[in-house]
Amino acid sequence: MAGIVVKNASPGLPRTPISDGLPEAMLEQVAAHSALGRLETPEEIADGAVWLLNDEARFIIGQSLLVDVGFNIAGWR
Repeated sequence: MAGIVVKNASPGLPRTPISDGLPEAMLEQVAAHSALGRLETPEEIADGAVWLLNDEARFIIGQSLLVDVGFNIAGWR
């Protein structure tokens, strides 16, 4: 065993200076599609990534953690 562990945090569309350059109507449509009805923040994505690196997630290997305010579970409407 090489001792390499792969983990991934997959964000949706966070509110950042880059996304703030997109049309507001587009951001509202994406936010409305998420389970929480909003966009995630960079801090929320970082919290998920930090958790993956924490000893509490030592059993998580080869997985992708969706950190997207429920965008993927909401389903297309």
